[in-house]
Amino acid sequence: MREEYTSYRITDFAESERPRERLARLGPKSLSNAELLAILIRVGVKGENAVQVAQRLLNTFDGILGLHRAAFDEVCAQYGISTAKAAQIKAALELGYRMKQESIQQTSIQSPDEAAQLILHEMSALDQEELWVLLLDTRNHLLAVETIYKGSLNSSQVRVGELFKSAVRRNAAAIIVAHNHPSGDPTPSPDDIAVTRAIIEAGKLLDIDVLDHLVVGCGAYSSLKQRGLAFGQG
Repeated sequence: MREEYTSYRITDFAESERPRERLARLGPKSLSNAELLAILIRVGVKGENAVQVAQRLLNTFDGILGLHRAAFDEVCAQYGISTAKAAQIKAALELGYRMKQESIQQTSIQSPDEAAQLILHEMSALDQEELWVLLLDTRNHLLAVETIYKGSLNSSQVRVGELFKSAVRRNAAAIIVAHNHPSGDPTPSPDDIAVTRAIIEAGKLLDIDVLDHLVVGCGAYSSLKQRGLAFGQG
């Protein structure tokens, strides 16, 4: 933490060193996560300035991703964070996510990483298992993201035909399947591999390409295709 932030009040800093003024002068990239968060928090509490409150929040929730995953009530429960401040923080995180989504949606998805960036932020925050399908056109532009299942998933529970209903309705040329592991470990399980094989075979019958199956953990993902699992490579 910057040396000048040992002061309890932001207003005690030289004006040129205050986060808001530094952002205006140098741009947002010049600020740390705590400083950016402090701009939203605005004021501190007894014994802590806004930057120190922000750093405490980041430490409590293990960073920005953890803060995104935290329930609204959990954020409100932190000392110095009112309902209004929690709402501002959650809104800012959601705007950042939506901006990233819009940017990726305007380009053709050509790699597992590009597909993962569409869903990683939101899927990492889920507290139960979900299975999503990304619908793509003939140029691999995203048509939609559909939630197919919620809850514990295994090969006996997943009805493969359900995955393709939206794809057929939207005339999708290809799909990418994705689901999360709430444990945070994105390593594919034997059930994940078995489900993927069944999905690929169904896609062949419907003339819809299954490009990949992504397994999302906590801020990370695995591509079954890259790992050579279920896609004819292993």
